[in-house]
Amino acid sequence: MPASMGTRATSRELMLRSKSCTGLSLRRVGLFLFFVFFPILGLGCKKGGEETQLGDIAVKIELSSTAFGEGATIPKEYTEDGKNVSPPLRWADPPKETKSLALICDDPDAPRGTWVHWVIFNIPANQRELEEGVPAQEELSSGTRQGKNDFKKIGYGGPAPPRGKPHRYFFKLYALDTMLELAPGSTKDQLIAAMKGHALAEGQLMGQYGR
Repeated sequence: MPASMGTRATSRELMLRSKSCTGLSLRRVGLFLFFVFFPILGLGCKKGGEETQLGDIAVKIELSSTAFGEGATIPKEYTEDGKNVSPPLRWADPPKETKSLALICDDPDAPRGTWVHWVIFNIPANQRELEEGVPAQEELSSGTRQGKNDFKKIGYGGPAPPRGKPHRYFFKLYALDTMLELAPGSTKDQLIAAMKGHALAEGQLMGQYGR
């Protein structure tokens, strides 16, 4: 075989090997980027206190406060920098099948992840408000029970964010078709688990606070 033909064959083999290696490298890089960045993007999509953890509840209840409007600043007296008492909340009529209501307040912008400020449940179905300054008791005279917040205390714990951008605080109300067999002092996760399959409607109010 002429030397020129051997040289061309060798060059062709080198080019094919080079293309094969390049293809493998690109595939490896692609897989690396997929497994590294896809989970990060997924986590980013899940963040936010406005997300529901009970599925898509179609029926909505209007939830409001005389202390602040949707997206407005929560007055200092309802934070750790003030009196640290719960704000007044009121809501519209829930569905007729409602047997009790529950409410969670949390902050999805906390540095260590969502921070729970209030867990309260077995609110009577005929009640339409929570007055300012709900006592920090495990069980109220109405039968309403309160859980433990992330300050490791019973009842409401007001906003206490680090200095910087204001945090968002979501007050989420749930109308349930049952009274919950849940002990006072229960956590948000325990309440969420107990409410699954029982939520008839939900309402939400978001306020902000920064230092």
